[in-house]
Formats: sequence, structure tokens, C-alpha cells
Amino acid sequence: MTVHTPPPEGGRIVDEPMSEALSRRYLAYALSTITNRALPDVRDGFKPVHRRIMYAMHQMRLNPQAAARKCAKVVGEVMGGYHPHGDASIYDALVRLAQDFSQRYPLVDGQGNFGNIDGDNAAAMRYTECKLTAAAVLLMEGIDQDSVDFKATYDDQDEEPIVLPAGFPNLLANGSSGIAVGMATSIPPHNVGELIDACHLLLERPEATTEELAGIVPGPDFPTGGVAVEGHASILDAYETGRGGVRLRARWETEELGRGVWRIIVTEMPYQVQKSKLIADLADLIEHKKAPLLGDVRDESAEDIRLVIEPKSRTIEPEVLMESLFKLSDLEVRFPINMNVLDATGTPRVMGLKACLQAFLDHRREVLVRRAGWRIERVEKRLHLLEGLRIVFLNLDEVIRIVREEEQPKAVLIARFGLSELQADFILDTRLRQLARIEEMTIENEYKALADELAALQSLSSSPAKQWRQVGKDLEAVRKALVSPRRTTISEAVDTAAIASIEAFIPREAISVILSERGWIRAAKGKVDDPSELKFKEGDSLAFLVPAYTTDKLLVAASDGRIFTVGADKLASGRGHGEPLRLMIDLDEKADIINLLAHQPGGKLLVASKAGYGFVAPEDELLAQKRGGKQVLNGEMLAALRVTGDHVATIGDNIKALIFPLADLPEMGRGKGVKLQSYKQGGLADVAVFDGAHGPEWVDGGGRRRNWPDWKDWLGKRASAGRQGPRGLRKFR
Repeated sequence: MTVHTPPPEGGRIVDEPMSEALSRRYLAYALSTITNRALPDVRDGFKPVHRRIMYAMHQMRLNPQAAARKCAKVVGEVMGGYHPHGDASIYDALVRLAQDFSQRYPLVDGQGNFGNIDGDNAAAMRYTECKLTAAAVLLMEGIDQDSVDFKATYDDQDEEPIVLPAGFPNLLANGSSGIAVGMATSIPPHNVGELIDACHLLLERPEATTEELAGIVPGPDFPTGGVAVEGHASILDAYETGRGGVRLRARWETEELGRGVWRIIVTEMPYQVQKSKLIADLADLIEHKKAPLLGDVRDESAEDIRLVIEPKSRTIEPEVLMESLFKLSDLEVRFPINMNVLDATGTPRVMGLKACLQAFLDHRREVLVRRAGWRIERVEKRLHLLEGLRIVFLNLDEVIRIVREEEQPKAVLIARFGLSELQADFILDTRLRQLARIEEMTIENEYKALADELAALQSLSSSPAKQWRQVGKDLEAVRKALVSPRRTTISEAVDTAAIASIEAFIPREAISVILSERGWIRAAKGKVDDPSELKFKEGDSLAFLVPAYTTDKLLVAASDGRIFTVGADKLASGRGHGEPLRLMIDLDEKADIINLLAHQPGGKLLVASKAGYGFVAPEDELLAQKRGGKQVLNGEMLAALRVTGDHVATIGDNIKALIFPLADLPEMGRGKGVKLQSYKQGGLADVAVFDGAHGPEWVDGGGRRRNWPDWKDWLGKRASAGRQGPRGLRKFR
């Protein structure tokens, strides 16, 4: 980098490569985002914005006993004094601290509309009021007693704490989430009683393993309750490594209505799932026939959550219905665990459960020692003053005389009684009437109490063992103040394979699947006897007519080599024109539909490409679970035919035909395949599979089907060139 001499008119010119300039500036931005915005501190569990809100409210004396103040006032104080960012971000953080469905232990007592679990926003800050909760006070306790370090605010007009004293492990108790540059964090809430019990175990046995801690803290405890269905081994691994996840389900129960009729009542929602959006998603599943077991859903919630789910048929088992909805909706979510935090040195680290608790305990010990040092300094100063008062009491008449008669009483008191300047100033600042009322017993009692306290504090400061014991006592007091029953039930992983599939409850009805040339698909009930009577949009016509059942899976072969799967029960009614197939699958605009078949378990397809390659594919391996289908053939697909015989007939663009045994083709799930027929120019025009006992058929130019009695004359080796086909043979279909 070269710095040039500035021109006479001023300014500064820096000559450096653009890549270096961008790299250095982006790195600075990334570090700022990581350390000052997105990642919480492992000691108090706060990001800077939350810590500044807490400290500003503490400075405003908004304790639980005080009257609440307008949130706009709090946001203004935070923005003006500590957080140089927009008011919206500050208010959003404040609102979240007050929501009992977001925070396991709310830190702000909000008055007014602070949003709800339906996803409604909080009222504007000019309408709402707030103050600190008892839990927040525990986090701030001792902050005015030199327990933590402070730094200058952004404008150097004031100071703000680098970290809060944190009376309980807030990082794990309330959790945290954030996205930085190149890293993110996601920490679930936990039960503070269990966390403190785990801290006691570490205090007693620092060598305790994560597995022992997980025996006390079995898993997250979300504010909205629910049921965690992740196995113990998975949760233990997440606590050990700091990375993992937990599956969380809504809590539900069956309500019997008599005569075999029942319905499901959902009483607790998964964490961070909006109830109104969930209901809309369930209704959408019903409308698009994606939840065949679900009959109706409605919200009967008042103060408590009551989501009513009705089955389509009372013969369905409640467990099967709920398992299907867990797969299809946010009644089950996966909460990721990524315990990426800033350690005591401000370095980003992924820490496990034990490391997080140990970092909290180390912080509490440091806070305890610093508060003890702060208190020792003040007790020593008070004892020094009391020693002067004891002298005054023993010589009260002489002191009064000196004060009244001497021109420089301070110097005389120091010389006469051996007082310090501090003691002399304290005596002279004391009114005579107060001095006269001083009782020996009062002085002695206070002196003795402070002397005992000083001895205890000095003993505490010099003994690590006593410090750890005091940390444990403080935590036990916090435990009594915040203890609450666990809300989230920890359950073992559910074996969904043991539960009957959804398809088992779909009524098996005969249908005819109708696919038009323009890609509109529908299902007509029963059999279509006369395809000419089918109606289509103007300019459209019939492409495929496939008999099937509502329980079938349809295989859609596309020219780009992919095969898609569509449930026959999800097709639109045959009364209208149907719906575009491309809305149901992610089919490329340039790809054409080659074939449409009803899946036959155990069946096989002959897949062939335009280049003349092919293979036999088991149908069971072609079923796709995603809209994007499965890439089966590498190349442009020409045909996907059901294997119904023992011979293969091919014809090329050069009108040469070849017949060979089907056994010559390999069976594989995907790939390019082997060469079917050789060509000097062009490629494969058509292919057919037939039974040698009956011989092949082909379609002439007039659309008439013709037999091929002398087909054995074209029998040869696979991949050979073949010979000129019968007159009029261009395609088999």
C-alpha cells in the first residue's frame, strides 16, 4: 500500500489493490458483527443490545417495585447513551425480553400489548410500558460494587458494563440465537433449577463428565412446553460437542365425544411456531389434499392454547393422524443447537454444556472476589472512622472544648488524640447535638459487627475453597427465587416405522388419470370407456390415459432423464380441466413428459436414451420423495417402458431394426446404461419390449397395428447395427 502526498487542496490518496482493500474492510466488518452484535457472551448470555437495555433500565431505577415507564423513554435512553443504532432494533429486542413465550425467564415486565404466539406484533413503543423483573435484578445484582469492568460508551460521555454480574446462567436458561458473518449461534432455553443443580455437581466434582451433567439436565426446557422426541444419545452428543439439534413436538391429547367419535386437542405449541400460521398451513393441507387423514382444524384458544384437530374418519388411530401431521406441518420442528459464544476473552468458540457452565462459575467467582474487595475497602474506611468516634466518646468534653475554642481545631485534634485527617474531618463535620447523642453501645456494636465482617471478607478473599462454597450458596438462593417446574417433556425418539402408513387409510377407489398434451392432469372416477368424450381446454388434447387407484403412486418420466412421483390421491377432480402437472413437480420448462405409469411394486422399467443406450430399472428404486424427482438416466430420455416380456426391439433413425433378449440388459437404479444398437448417423427412434411367444407389434403410418410374424430374422447381438426393418416400420408405438 502506498500513501501519496496529498494535493494542495487537501484530501488523501491511497494506492492499494482493490482485493486487499475489500478484504481488510470486510474482515473488520465481520469481526464487528461477530463480537458486537450477533454472538452472546458465555458469562451473562447477552448480546450488547440486550446488555445495554438491562443496564439502562437499571440506571433508570426501573426495579420490580417501581412504577413502569414508557418503552419509548427506555429506547431513547438506550439509543442516546449506549446503542448507536435504530430505535426499531432496540424495541424489538426489548419486546422479546418481555415475551413469556420467547423467554423461559422473562427479564422485562411489560405492560400493554407485547405481541402473542399468533405472531401479532407488539404495540408501538409510545403505548407500552416496562420495568425489570426479579430475574433481571438477579442478573444486575452487584453491578455498582465494582463486580465487572466498564468501558467508555460510543461517544465517550459515559460508561457501560462489558459484562453483567449474572446471578444465574442466563445463556442456557433463556437461550440465544443470532447470525453473524461466517458463523451463527442457536442455543435452546433450559430449566434454571436443573442448571443450578448441574453447577452444584461441578462445584463438588470439577471432573464430572458431560454425561453426568446430562443426567441432571436431560434436555432443553422451552417456554412454550411441548415434547422433545430426540433420543438421549443425540442430546448428549449435542451437549458434548456443542452442535446438534432436538426435535420438538406439540403436546396433544385425545378428547372422546362418545359413540367412537374423537378429536385431537393441541395444548402446547412447539417453540417459535406461530399458531395462526400453523392453522393456515393445516387448512392448506386439507385444501390441496395433502393430508388425507385430516378432516378439519380450528382454533378455540382463549387464555390457554386449544387447537382442535378433527379426523376425516373415526376409524383412524389418533397416533397415526398425529404422526402424519408431524411430518407434514410445523406441529413438529427441529431446533438446531449450535453453542457458538464469546468466551471470557471475547473469542468466538463452540462450547459444550460443561464448558458453558464452568465459564459461568468462573465468572461468578470473579464477581464474588471483586465484590468482596470492594466491600473490604469500604468496611476498612468505616472502621477507621469509628475508631475516631470511639476516641471522641471517651474524651467528649475535651473534643467539644477544642472545637469551640481553638482557632485550628483540626490540627489540635490530630496532635492531641493522634487522629488521621480523615477522622478529624469526619468529627468536625459531625454536629455537636449528634455527637452528644452518640452512645457507646451503638459505636461498639457497629464496630464489632464490621470487624467480624471484615475478618470474614478477608478470609473469603484468601481462600478459593470458601469462594466456591459461597458461589454455591448464592446459586441456591437464586434457585429458590426462580425455581419452576419443567415445561418440556423429554421423550425417547419415536419409531415411526411401527406406525401404519398414511396410505393404508386412503380409500382404494378406481380412477382414470388423464394427462393432456399441455400438461394438465386430473383424475376421473372409474374407467373412461370413450376417450373421445373427454373435454380439454381449447387447443389441448389427450396425451396419456392411465387406469389406476387412489392409493397408487404415479411415475412421470421426463425427457431430461428424471422420473417424478405423484400421489394419485392428490390429483384434482375429473370434473374440470384439472391442474398443471408442473405445479406438483419441479419439471424443467424445456423438458417433455415421455410417459405416465401407475407404480407397480416389484415392477421394472426399460429406460432408453435418444443416443441408443439403456438399462432395466427396478420401479421401487425410482420412487422420489421430493418435488425434484430422481435423476435416473444420464442423457436425453426417449422411453420408459414397463417390462412385460423377454425380448427388446429397437429401431434407429436409419430405419434399421434389431431384436435381442432382455436378459442382455443390466439392471441398475441410475446411470447411462449400455448400448442397445449401433448407428453411424442419428440415434434411437423407438424401442419396445415384447414376449417372444407372441411376437412384437408395430404401428404403421395410418395408425393401424400390425403383427411382425418373422421377427426372428432380426434377432441379433445387443449393440449390433441390425438390418433394414419391415416396410412401413418407423415406430413401435
